[in-house]
Amino acid sequence: MIKEIAVKDTIKLDQFLKWAGVTSTGGQSKILIQSDLVKVNGQLENRRGCKLNPGDLVEVDGSGTFKVVSML
Repeated sequence: MIKEIAVKDTIKLDQFLKWAGVTSTGGQSKILIQSDLVKVNGQLENRRGCKLNPGDLVEVDGSGTFKVVSML
């Protein structure tokens, strides 16, 4: 099941993981990303500053799939 997470505009990957409740701190996000456990739009992503836009899909091993949607 894909969970939709609303954001105001673009958001960095590490911030998105906190916003989605996958991690509770930026440090945890950094470790998760650097451990090759995160994919963006089907591609392995290891840059925590990667910009996400509405429509992007973020897959996190063990936590599920999240779709970035625009906040109204």
